[in-house]
Amino acid sequence: MSETKSQALLKDSERQRCEVWTRVMGYHRPVSEFNPGKQSEHGERRHFAEPCQASAACV
Repeated sequence: MSETKSQALLKDSERQRCEVWTRVMGYHRPVSEFNPGKQSEHGERRHFAEPCQASAACV
């Protein structure tokens, strides 16, 4: 496989909106259906990656 990455260039008319879902109160909902306050709270969330332990198989 080639090491270079080709980049697809799309016009705005060719793009498709991506719907983001998140887990809230034990079930999943699309962020677009949140009220403005909850949407703001979702935007302020901190995302993290848990470090891999030596005993676990890391991918």
